[in-house]
Amino acid sequence: MTALFALATSLLWGLADFGGGLLTRRAPALTVVVVSQGIAAAVLGVVVVATGGWSEAGPRLWFAFGAGLAGPVALLGFYKALALGPMGVVSPLATLSVAVPIGVGLFLGERPGLLQVAGIAVAVTGVVLAGGPQLTGAPVQRRTILLTLVAALGFGTVFALITEASTTVTGLFLALFVQRVTSVAAGGAALYLARRRAPAPAVGLPGYGIPWASLPALAFVGLADVAANGTYSVAAQHGPVTVAAVLASLYPVVTALAARGFLSERLRPVQAAGAGLALLGTVLLATG
Repeated sequence: MTALFALATSLLWGLADFGGGLLTRRAPALTVVVVSQGIAAAVLGVVVVATGGWSEAGPRLWFAFGAGLAGPVALLGFYKALALGPMGVVSPLATLSVAVPIGVGLFLGERPGLLQVAGIAVAVTGVVLAGGPQLTGAPVQRRTILLTLVAALGFGTVFALITEASTTVTGLFLALFVQRVTSVAAGGAALYLARRRAPAPAVGLPGYGIPWASLPALAFVGLADVAANGTYSVAAQHGPVTVAAVLASLYPVVTALAARGFLSERLRPVQAAGAGLALLGTVLLATG
């Protein structure tokens, strides 16, 4: 059961990343973040009420609030990177977010094992190679790599904070709800200020700059993210967390395959090697 639900997590996260990146090529990244996360927050609110998650409220929710502030920054950078560069490069690099929880452990006195040290070295090498350092052809823009690394740092921060925000499944739902409400509020405020400087679109969702036809896709992105969190929780509860984490970390493969299948995206050999090394480094970090 652990393997099944963890692989389902990879599928859902991978498709959500692909959808978010694709939508960002048609609409502002901030709009995609606010609308998709707003839909996710609404669904999570229903789940919290249905499961009695309000009883888990307590001081730990401040961690969820912090995650809610970091989340929009991470998603904004990630979706912009997906829109600017090859998804097969961006998505694996973003999995370096796993380094943040490891860094927190180091700060608290933990020491990395041999696999973790190897993972760090492999992942850093992957970051360099994914930029396409070769004599011919245009490399991936430095801005794309930078945005991806900022997103990875933000995601890692969110993971670490959410872990501290809850100790039960119902508490996790409540923490995720608080996180997304905070994200929507912060992102919505930024979007409001941005919209005041630009005219509203003639046709579309008023004030958001997206066509009505994109609303189902935005809903899918937000709901897939919520569902992925749920399947990962089930996977971690019914088996070794290490196994669940490693299998769930394979979601960039789904994103890359979706980009290849739907967008006919091709990577140069050095970029493909870098993306693969980044993913391998992440797996080594998670299993160490």
